[in-house]
Amino acid sequence: MRKLIDRLEQNHSLEKEEWIALISSESEKEYLFARARIASRKYYGNHVYARGLIEFTNYCRNNCYYCGIRHDNRNAARYRLSEEEILQCCENGYRIGFRTFVLQGGEDVYYTDERMVRLITKIKSLYPDCALTLSIGERPKESYKKFHDSGADRYLLRHETAVDPHYRMLHPEELTLRSRMDCLWNLKEAGFQVGCGFMAGSPGQTAECLAEDMLFITKFKPQMVGVGPFIPHHDTPFAGKTAGTLGQTLYMIGLLRLLKPDLLIPATTALGTICENGRELGILAGANVIMPNLSPKENRKKYELYDNKLCAGDEAAESFQHLKSRLDKIGYRFAEGRGDPAEGLGGMKCTT
Repeated sequence: MRKLIDRLEQNHSLEKEEWIALISSESEKEYLFARARIASRKYYGNHVYARGLIEFTNYCRNNCYYCGIRHDNRNAARYRLSEEEILQCCENGYRIGFRTFVLQGGEDVYYTDERMVRLITKIKSLYPDCALTLSIGERPKESYKKFHDSGADRYLLRHETAVDPHYRMLHPEELTLRSRMDCLWNLKEAGFQVGCGFMAGSPGQTAECLAEDMLFITKFKPQMVGVGPFIPHHDTPFAGKTAGTLGQTLYMIGLLRLLKPDLLIPATTALGTICENGRELGILAGANVIMPNLSPKENRKKYELYDNKLCAGDEAAESFQHLKSRLDKIGYRFAEGRGDPAEGLGGMKCTT
């Protein structure tokens, strides 16, 4: 396995059968993590980027089988933040020191192109030195262009899986892998810095599925890739499914770092949900982004994609100083500024 890890580090690619072999065996995981940390530090030093997460709506038109805010979950307490509430989140985050805001929500038909353009324009006019990331699902190609032209910089859209039969297991028939992939390529064409990603341990996932994910990422060349463990939600068809593991998630983070060393890879809230120091372990496996929550406290629990989501501790902006100290203990620091992909050491300053 070390030879495959070395080959991945040197060539930033593997053949499908090599991926399957490497993904199927975690016998050299500590070696992988050590090489991943070296690869990350070549681009980013000991810096971690902070993104201010604003979960602005939990309405969704879709019925993905794994998601707690799926349309047919009648037990979900629905909410939408007003424009004033969203801007207050940005103001709070800016004061703390965030220079990237992430607007994340379900596929909420209330947020038309016109409403989104107005919101994007307002945020960028108030905070021109900040990057704005959107994560609001599948939209027409023309909508993506409008959002980018209005000032949005980045877009996160997990591809979930690169294998069509596996995609069918995770989604109802009206959602297709072809549509998801078309959206990702359209986002690139629109000029966005694009992030994709998948869940580790999702129902039906095999080593071959994960190998296809890595081959897709090799071809697509995203700026960001998010991978977190699958955690079941009690009000979904996958309520009784087995959760993904910490070990598998960390292992995939390490492989992603060697595949594309300049990637932005988050240590997700889901990692912190399944393990108290999961995000620190994610950083030590090769991740370099953390997204503290700027959403109003009363709404955080309502944005429950999976069970037992962290919503009032160190994942929140109020505990940012404590989070800094936790990173300091493992030898890392938050970087100031927007933190654009592959910005490199020359464009970053350490926070103190």
